[in-house]
Amino acid sequence: MKNNSILVFIGILLISCIKPIPRNPVTQNSGTLMEQSVSFNKALNEQEENTFLQLIKHDSLNVYVSSPLGFWYTYTKKSNSTYIPKFGDVVTYTFEVLDVNKNVLYSKENTGVKSYAIDQQEIIEGLRDGLKIMKEGDEITFLFPSHKMYGYLGDQHKIDINQPLIYRVQLIKINKKNESN
Repeated sequence: MKNNSILVFIGILLISCIKPIPRNPVTQNSGTLMEQSVSFNKALNEQEENTFLQLIKHDSLNVYVSSPLGFWYTYTKKSNSTYIPKFGDVVTYTFEVLDVNKNVLYSKENTGVKSYAIDQQEIIEGLRDGLKIMKEGDEITFLFPSHKMYGYLGDQHKIDINQPLIYRVQLIKINKKNESN
């Protein structure tokens, strides 16, 4: 029995001293998948942009601004305030969400009054960008492409996958970071 234990020990010792032989890297051509993804996203972006351009064309009562951040917006009500929220300011706002056919998906009653500390909390990208250009008292209608909102996941309830959205946002109050509440 003692001899068997010694032989097993010597066998393990010899095996552990063998240098490992590196395996060849796994080669995989992911270029095709990436190309398909890029093509799909380009087509989706173009389709959503055309949808918004048609909406803008048929809305002759409003002037839309193209944001460098990839969305359009128009003022429903423009305040005389000059202060825009900065990092850490807490904004109080309401919003409603519509599809591109102007069907209400979430009303102000559904969403309620919200607060957001600028760039210190997580909210959906489009809304985050939109709130940063608003002044207290502004009411703005935003046209957000799907990649600025819920993208390829949707919200698992009323917002579909890759659905562009219209947000109507009212900025009620800006509490400046250095003000005490």
